[in-house]
Amino acid sequence: MPGSYTRRSWICVMLLALWSPSAGAAEATHPLEPADLSSPKATLSHFLTTGDAFSRVLRDEYWDAPSRASVDRLGEFQIKQQRLLDLSGIPPAARLELGVDSAIYLYEVLSRIELPPEPEIPDAAAYADLGDDREAGGKTISWTIPHTEITLVRVADGPRAGQFLFSSSTVERAEEFFNKARTLPYRRVVPLKNYLEMRPYLSMAGWLISARTIEGFPAWLKRSVYRHALWKWFALAMLIAVIVMVVVAVHRLAQRGLHGHLRSLVTPLTLLLTPLALDFANRQLTLTGWISGGVTLLAEAVTYIALAWISWTGSMAVAEAVIASPKIPDQSLNAQLLRLLARAVGIAVAIAIFFHVSSRLGAPLYGLVAGLGVGGIAIALAVRPTLENILGGLLLFADKPVRIDDYCRFGEEYGTVEEIGLRSTRLRKLDDTLVSVPNADFSQLQLTNYTERRRRLYRTTLGLRYETRPEQLRYVMAKLREMLLGHPKVSPDKLHVRFDGFGAYSLDVAVFAYIRTRDWLTYRAIREDINLRIMEIVEDAGTGFAFPSQTAYLGRDTGLDAERGQEAETQVQAWRSKGQLPFPEFDENLRGEKEDALDYPPQGSPGYKPRAGSSDPKPQAPPPADAKRSGRWLGFGAKRGS
Repeated sequence: MPGSYTRRSWICVMLLALWSPSAGAAEATHPLEPADLSSPKATLSHFLTTGDAFSRVLRDEYWDAPSRASVDRLGEFQIKQQRLLDLSGIPPAARLELGVDSAIYLYEVLSRIELPPEPEIPDAAAYADLGDDREAGGKTISWTIPHTEITLVRVADGPRAGQFLFSSSTVERAEEFFNKARTLPYRRVVPLKNYLEMRPYLSMAGWLISARTIEGFPAWLKRSVYRHALWKWFALAMLIAVIVMVVVAVHRLAQRGLHGHLRSLVTPLTLLLTPLALDFANRQLTLTGWISGGVTLLAEAVTYIALAWISWTGSMAVAEAVIASPKIPDQSLNAQLLRLLARAVGIAVAIAIFFHVSSRLGAPLYGLVAGLGVGGIAIALAVRPTLENILGGLLLFADKPVRIDDYCRFGEEYGTVEEIGLRSTRLRKLDDTLVSVPNADFSQLQLTNYTERRRRLYRTTLGLRYETRPEQLRYVMAKLREMLLGHPKVSPDKLHVRFDGFGAYSLDVAVFAYIRTRDWLTYRAIREDINLRIMEIVEDAGTGFAFPSQTAYLGRDTGLDAERGQEAETQVQAWRSKGQLPFPEFDENLRGEKEDALDYPPQGSPGYKPRAGSSDPKPQAPPPADAKRSGRWLGFGAKRGS
C-alpha cells in the first residue's frame, strides 16, 4: 500500500511537470490571461510551476552573470507566487518582503512532502454544485493537503471571489513548516536544490555582485548571524552610516547657507532619499525575514516622518511667503491668522499621515478612530487649558476686538498689542514691560480699543468760587464756547459748556468737547493748551477756582429782613384764604396760568422772542448768517454751543 501511494504521488508530480510547459506556452500566447485559480488543483499546480520557473531563471541566467533583466524576471515570478497567497495577516508595508519569504518556504515544503495523487486533488467540478462560498454547515470552502496543515481557502467576496489561495494561517506558519520539513529529501524534480541553504550569504535579487563571486568570499564572511551572512550585515551597517553622514552634512550646510523656512525644508527633503537607499540595499543584499521587514518598515517610517516634517514646515513657508507680500504687514492680525491656519494645516496633514502609517502597519482604521475618540477625551481633559487658549485665540481672530499695534485697556491694565499667538496674547504696558495673557483669559476681559476711536474726548468740570456773580458766570461760559469753537483741534460736534449745578463748595461748569486726534501724546498736548486757555478766561472774568475750604466771615449780624419776611408770610396767608396754597400741588386752574410764564431763552439772548402779551416792543433780531458760519454767534442757546 505505501508503495502504491508513492507511485501515485510520483505520477501526480509527473503530470504537474507535463502540465507546466503547456501552461507556459498558453501564457506566452495570452500573456494577459489571468491564472486559473478556480480549484485547489489549479492553484497548487500554478504555484509549483511558477516556483520551478523562478529556480530555472536563477540557475541559468542569474548565477554567473546577474543583470537587471534577470532580476526583473525573478521579481515577476515572485509576484505571481505572492498572488496565490492570502497576505491579509501581514502588515501592508511588509507584504512584499515577507510574502516572498513565505512563497519560497512553501515551495520548498511542497517539493519535499508527499502530495496526494492527481485525481484526489479537488478540481473545479468538485465545487460546481455549491452556489455560494459556504458549505452546508456554514463553513468557508477550503481544502487541506493530507497529513499537513497547509490549507487552501476559496475567497468569499471581493474582486478575487471564487479563487483558491493559500490561507493566511498557512502563510504565517510557512517558516515553521519549512523548519519541520527541511531535512526531508526532495520528492519532486526541482531546477535548483537547497536554495534556502545558500540564501543567507548569497544575494539572489541584486545584480551588482554575482553569486559566483559571493561564493568565493572567505568562510567567516559567509557565516550566518540571524540567518544573514556577516558580509550583508557589514554592507547594511556601512550604508546606514553613509546615509546618516549625508543627512547630517546636508543639514549643517543648510544651516549655514540658507535662511528661513527654506533651511528647514532641506533636511526632510534629504530624508526622502533614505527610503530609496534602504530599498536598494534590501534588494541588492536579498534581506529576508524580520530583517527585511524591519528595513522596509524603517524606510516607510522615515518617508512618512519626512512628509509630515515637510507638510509642517512647508505650510509655514507658504504662509510666510504670502505674509511677505506688501499688502500684509508682518505683525498684523491677518498675518497671525495665516500663521495659525498654516499650523492647523500642518497638524491635520500630520494626523492623516499617522493614520495612513498605522493602517500600513496593520492597525485597523476603525480601532484607531475608536481609540482616538477615547484617548481624545482623556487628552482633552488633560490639556483643557491649552484647548481653551486655542479657542480663545480663534475667537480673537474671528471677532477682532483688537489688532496688532492697537492701544487698549484690558481689565484694569493698559497696553499695546504686540502679538496674538495660538496660546497667548502679548502686550506692551505703559511702563514698557511685556506681559503675556492667556487667550482664554484675554478673550473674557472687557477690552477697550482706544486706537479705533475717531477722536478723543475732552471732559471736565470747572469749580468756580461761590462769590462768582451770575453775569461773571455768563461771561466765563461765553468765552469758553468762543475759545473751543475757535480752536482748530476741537470738533464743534456735540460741543457744549453748561452751568451744571451747585457743588459742595463751588459753582460747577461742565465742559464737553471732542479733540481731533487719535494719538495719546498729541491729545495730552492739546488738552494742556485748552487747560491753560481756560485759566486765562477765568482770570479775565475776575473770578477764580474753588477749592475745598471753609470761609469765616467776621461782621455784625444784621439778622433777617423783617419787611420782606412779612411780605412773604402775607402772600402765603392770602393763598391759604383763597384755597390756592400750592401744596402738595398747584390747583389745576392755577397750573394753566403759571405754565410757560417765563422767557427762554432769556431776554438779550440770540433767538429771543417775547411771549404773547409781553410788554417788550422790540424783540431781538436773529444773528446774521455769516456770523453763524464763522462761529461768532456765542450767546446762550447758540446752536453750535448747545
